[in-house]
Amino acid sequence: MAWDTERTKRLLLDAATEEFSRYGLAGARVDRIAASAGVNKERIYQYFGKKDELFATVLGTRLRDLVEEVPMLGTGPDAVGDYAGRLFEHHLRDETIPRLVFWEGLELGADAVADARREYHAEKVARFQAMLPGLGREAAGELLLAIVTLVNAWPVIAQLDRQLVTGATDGADGAAVAADPAARIAVRRAYLERAATALAGAALAEAAGAALAAHAADSNG
Repeated sequence: MAWDTERTKRLLLDAATEEFSRYGLAGARVDRIAASAGVNKERIYQYFGKKDELFATVLGTRLRDLVEEVPMLGTGPDAVGDYAGRLFEHHLRDETIPRLVFWEGLELGADAVADARREYHAEKVARFQAMLPGLGREAAGELLLAIVTLVNAWPVIAQLDRQLVTGATDGADGAAVAADPAARIAVRRAYLERAATALAGAALAEAAGAALAAHAADSNG
């Protein structure tokens, strides 16, 4: 019977995704990945290379999938707020990407910047610019970074929620929110959506002001 290479790769990627999400790059073990996938560990090296290369493949794959799973829809600041809310809900259902990104930053830092993901990030910023016509490449990247930072933080610093909000809130309203996880999530999503909408509106206003100033300078010149 012919060996099903693609199935084997999928099994290994799924097992590696779980392993890296839980233990990070340094803590992950190739033996556990292979055992979980039910595949000889030599297949890992054959298909993906060294452990850090497998980690890069896992993260790159999940990020590319995210573009389609949480599309950037509509235009204007409200569309940006909606995108932030949907991204937040996605990461609540599946914490993999926030965990992998934080592990990457903690363990690799600036060395994590890879040419393999350059095209992905360029495409994502371009799609974001399409949501906010008139916004420059740098401003769009800055705004997107702010939103991603806000949204990705929840799964990895959830302990601060109780320390700063639900556990420190006095009164019946605070107790009710703390006792109802769904209500707490709704409140957090609303805050994120308002923040993203306001940031997008401010960025567009700043871009419009800069364009008017440049036009006036050209006219006077």
